[in-house]
Amino acid sequence: MNYQSALRKVYEFQARGICMGLEQIRAALKLRGSPERGMAFVQIAGTNGKGSVASMMAASLSAAGYRTGLFTSPHLHRYVERIRIDGRPLGETEAARRIEDLISVFGAPQSPRLSFFELATLLAVETFRDKKCDIAILEVGLGGRLDSTTAVPSILSIVTAIALDHTELLGESTYLIAREKAGIVRRGVPLVVGRCDLSAKRAIAARARAMHAPTIWLDRDFKLLSRPAAGRFDVRVENAMYRNLKLGLSGDHQLENAACALAGLHKLKQKGYDLPEAAIRRALARIRWPGRLEYIAQKPGLLLDTAHNPDGCRALAAYLEKQVKTEAKRVLIFGAMSDKNYPEMLRILAPRFNRVFFAQPKIERAATYEQLSAVCAGTPTKSLQSAIKRARRAAGANGLVVITGSIFLVAEARAVVLGVRSDPLIRM
Repeated sequence: MNYQSALRKVYEFQARGICMGLEQIRAALKLRGSPERGMAFVQIAGTNGKGSVASMMAASLSAAGYRTGLFTSPHLHRYVERIRIDGRPLGETEAARRIEDLISVFGAPQSPRLSFFELATLLAVETFRDKKCDIAILEVGLGGRLDSTTAVPSILSIVTAIALDHTELLGESTYLIAREKAGIVRRGVPLVVGRCDLSAKRAIAARARAMHAPTIWLDRDFKLLSRPAAGRFDVRVENAMYRNLKLGLSGDHQLENAACALAGLHKLKQKGYDLPEAAIRRALARIRWPGRLEYIAQKPGLLLDTAHNPDGCRALAAYLEKQVKTEAKRVLIFGAMSDKNYPEMLRILAPRFNRVFFAQPKIERAATYEQLSAVCAGTPTKSLQSAIKRARRAAGANGLVVITGSIFLVAEARAVVLGVRSDPLIRM
């Protein structure tokens, strides 16, 4: 089975939908000999920022000499991006072999009925075991309490920023969403908590108390302090100070993500991990996470951002107000999924642009042009290529074109603009 054939087989699991429960993945792990045993895992949940925090921690651990696995989702261009060892995606030939092996077992009627994401989780855990990883960072896919990554034991839990998203599955309030996210908290295992409102804090604190999990909170136990010139910043984590740090990612929200990552690394240090400050500094300065306020220097400039909910759009708007010249023409290319709060997203973004173009992501359940046009004035386009061409013309050589609203739109845009080879899109 080659990579493309394996990918088609994996994508067939999409028809099984989202599995909110741990019974099947636990049975699958047991059937495969419990590959999670004897390994160290860090689990990261949250509405926004969990992928960035995961990548910062993984890069820092690798820089310190630990063989580090990283599991994130969804992928931007290729399925193998979900599983990385020391920053390098799993090879396509090896991925095909591993997928064929798993499908030979879990494609059978009598085996545990795994979902697409559960299969990916199992693939990641087995890969990390076989590659003899010292530690692996697991990004939660959806929620936390019933996410397949929660079937794997962890030595550290992190909950990043909490906001409204996936409300149809997780609840209509930040309290209910935070309660689901806090389901990753394990008995006696340290917990790091990022930006959240009072309601979300109550939900997380209740779970932490019940599980006797020692907890450190952003702005209480660890804090982003000064933001010196030239993109430098300081962070205090309990009794430790990290001064004059540099981050390879743009946006003030990423500085808070970096504070969460540093808090997590601090807790690992307390567990005996040797993490020299020089290694952490080097990793943070070099970190790259494509599609997150990613600027492409062309004429006009292109800014790609995977903001896919109102909270993400507020972070993007704050960045634009602070970093982009107000006299430059700004043109927005926007596309979103129909189950996202795209009306609020557009209300945040559209007033900050001279013109808006709508482009529909090539994935089912994308919001239609009619739905988007009902929110604000915008020009529908027949394709993303057409939208980019028209937006560039409208912005002029010295302007800025921003593409956002969905990770799937950003993935397609990067493929078009940078010529990146991509697997078929999948919304999982």
